[in-house]
Amino acid sequence: MKYRTIFISDTHLGARDCQAELLLDFLRSHHAETIFLVGDIIDGWRLKRGWFWPQQHNDVVQELLAKARDGARIIYIPGNHDEMMRSYLGTHFGGIEVMATATHVTADGRRFLVTHGDQFDSIVVHAKWLAHVGDRAYGLALWLNTWANRLRGLWGGSYWSLSNWAKAQVKQAVNFISEYEKVLASEARRGHFDGVVCGHIHSAAIRRIGALDYVNCGDWMESCTAIGETFDGDLRLIDWAAARSARHATPNAQRDMNSPTIAKARRNRKREVA
Repeated sequence: MKYRTIFISDTHLGARDCQAELLLDFLRSHHAETIFLVGDIIDGWRLKRGWFWPQQHNDVVQELLAKARDGARIIYIPGNHDEMMRSYLGTHFGGIEVMATATHVTADGRRFLVTHGDQFDSIVVHAKWLAHVGDRAYGLALWLNTWANRLRGLWGGSYWSLSNWAKAQVKQAVNFISEYEKVLASEARRGHFDGVVCGHIHSAAIRRIGALDYVNCGDWMESCTAIGETFDGDLRLIDWAAARSARHATPNAQRDMNSPTIAKARRNRKREVA
């Protein structure tokens, strides 16, 4: 699949919960002239607590470098988990540019502020210790989520996100997300942008907030989402986990439809109609 631009955030390479296999599959299946890495690409917080860097995480980095060598422009905007990269603003790593924020102009002429968004999160800015506590709690939720989905898989249940469900149920979390979105939209409005592309809160979205477009890439620990810009400037939310599940389910569904039992039932229905 070819896009004009792809936006990816919150891959958290170096974290055990990173869906690196899905991310690698996505990168190999999608190509773009420009790729924005919108923060928390590498999880420095988790790596400090214990080194974890399997081959698949390295394969993701190598795939991005390969895309840069093939001519794609890749812009890396650090977030709070990979804040160490903010020491290298303005430099290039294997063709990957590191910037604090960026301006992206879509094919239809709209100007977007591209930022990770952590600088607009009051907890990260004013109580970083609390953000670290929250990160550990989130890690526990992901561990529970993994086991819950393994159990669901025993009877063919589809993927279910515990933390996304919790966000939807807990009023404070919903209010936090809503306030975060409003603050980002206000920042874009002050800069005379038409919209903002961000990450940070692991909640993928494309929506209008007043006269502005709010776009959040989501993450690659749970939702496995990205944003793609078509060549006419349309921004689309790509749910890769759902797309791959549907792709894998299609051959199984076709095989089931061709099973002797279903084939016999179809023949019987035809006789009844006749």
